[in-house]
Amino acid sequence: MKIVKLLVGTAVAAVLATSAYAQEINLRMQTHYAPETVSGKLAQGFMDDVNVMSGGRVTIEMFWSSSLVASVEGFDAAANGVIDGEMHGGAYQTGKNPAFQFVGDPMGGYDNPWQMYSFLYNGGGLEAANNLYNTHGMHLVGWWAGGQEAMSSSRPLAGPADLKDWKFRSPPGLETEIFAELGASPIVMDFTDIFTALETGVIDGADASSLANNVGLGLYDIVKHATFPGFHSMPADHVTFNLEVWNGLPTDIQRIIEVATQKLALQTTMTFELANREAAAKLVAEGVTLYDWSTEDRASFRAGAQKAWDGWADKTPEARQLVDAHRTFLRRLGMIE
Repeated sequence: MKIVKLLVGTAVAAVLATSAYAQEINLRMQTHYAPETVSGKLAQGFMDDVNVMSGGRVTIEMFWSSSLVASVEGFDAAANGVIDGEMHGGAYQTGKNPAFQFVGDPMGGYDNPWQMYSFLYNGGGLEAANNLYNTHGMHLVGWWAGGQEAMSSSRPLAGPADLKDWKFRSPPGLETEIFAELGASPIVMDFTDIFTALETGVIDGADASSLANNVGLGLYDIVKHATFPGFHSMPADHVTFNLEVWNGLPTDIQRIIEVATQKLALQTTMTFELANREAAAKLVAEGVTLYDWSTEDRASFRAGAQKAWDGWADKTPEARQLVDAHRTFLRRLGMIE
């Protein structure tokens, strides 16, 4: 009798487990990327990985090209429950708290994405970031970064000395402060105005995007100098979810999404590294001069960036926590004193 009861109990437990396992979860997300772009295709791979690893339990419905709300509004849309998650970037949210700069793009901090990923997973970065995200009703799963961006110029950029009086297109915010500190003349202008401004000599150069993307924009049809690998900016897109939605997901699904995010990061970095290296070889063959700053020159730029970091860190406790966390990790890497 006991054996029969045990078998029946085991069978019931198996049915219940199967029923729970069969639960279907649909997650609605948004990204600013179009599905046909390189990053869009990588995001599709992330969606497929989550679906396959969950045994078909989880499907992701993506709103591509910020088709539901503007890119800067995607974070709020998820926080308010309009969608479940989003794949934009933390730097879009600096108006909420300057601390988001240091999860979106810790300018002048790291030489490559691997160091930045290591900060996130081994340097207390994820915990510090989620102290910030959680206060806004969101959970950060992880980053996916293509690597350092390149500076394009009509004149040499061999080191910090060449930044003096160098007029260039800059995005607003922290970057303008860093480069002004080092003697450059950053000019904030829309991305779409770069080409004409270079052609007419309004600016000497531009911070636009990665080397490969700059080739696609046609910048090197006009200017013949660029930094590569870059040193100044390495923006990261993020994978986030509404905090209540995230906490309501089964533990195994959370783990699946975390693993899929780490694969997305790996694939993104490898893909853009290859594209940039191929672009570099092509540009050199066409007579464009590329400048790989020395360790000493990078340290000089990093020291200048640190001064601007402090100004932003003083604005909010969350910004100070993230800046301190980055500094502690950079010391572990031997990149600052």
